[in-house]
Amino acid sequence: MRYLICAIFIFSTGGTGAVAAEELAAHRARYDLSLERGRGDVIAASGSMDFDVTDACDAWAVRQRLHMVLTGRDGTETEMLSDYTTIETKDGRTLRFRLRQSNAGDQPSEVAGNATIGVEDGDAHYTAPEVVTKKLPAGTLLPMAHTLAIITAAKAGKKFVAVPVFDGTGADGAQDSTIAIVNWGAPRSGPWPVLTTLSSGRMRIAFFDRASTAQQSEYEVSMRYYENGVADEMSMDFGEFVMAAKLKDLVISKPGC
Repeated sequence: MRYLICAIFIFSTGGTGAVAAEELAAHRARYDLSLERGRGDVIAASGSMDFDVTDACDAWAVRQRLHMVLTGRDGTETEMLSDYTTIETKDGRTLRFRLRQSNAGDQPSEVAGNATIGVEDGDAHYTAPEVVTKKLPAGTLLPMAHTLAIITAAKAGKKFVAVPVFDGTGADGAQDSTIAIVNWGAPRSGPWPVLTTLSSGRMRIAFFDRASTAQQSEYEVSMRYYENGVADEMSMDFGEFVMAAKLKDLVISKPGC
């Protein structure tokens, strides 16, 4: 199971409404998680998610820690943990990634390596779970570049984006992503003053296995995104269950690295 929460960055796309990488906000966010909808065996769930974005001058350093406890119909509780870290250059060309996941005390699994995006295509070099290289298709975006591409499209008035993305959360290379953008608009009132001066909109992002002919997405997330790359609420669809994430704490770092 991929534990992907979109962080969005980009190399320049040009055009009206383009956003510079430096306009994204380095920040620390903590979310409370609760079960929005259970399917099959999951009847209850809770947890937390910490999302840290650090401005490392010519790169973004990102860490996402996810903790969930799921309760089945028979009362059995399953603890799920993931720790995902990346360093992505601000030109959107290189990525170092590492994801460690554990389930109910089992031996943690790991996906790790680095990726490079060239002029026409790219390569993902895995060091775990095995040493292998996967080709990345033309137009592939890395995770921070993917986020910023969505914000750029939203500010330009676009309603739909489809692009391959590589984030290192799975061992199968790039995924296809489709993004629906709804009601991007002017600043709105809310509980977080630092966000009330920024434009925002609703997004629904779906991720698909490029090697599969199935129409069902592997993972979907709906959220309100602000123009600085912060999301204050999310709905994360893992297939067997859907988790709601609500922003609990937010610290925006001072501009600059």
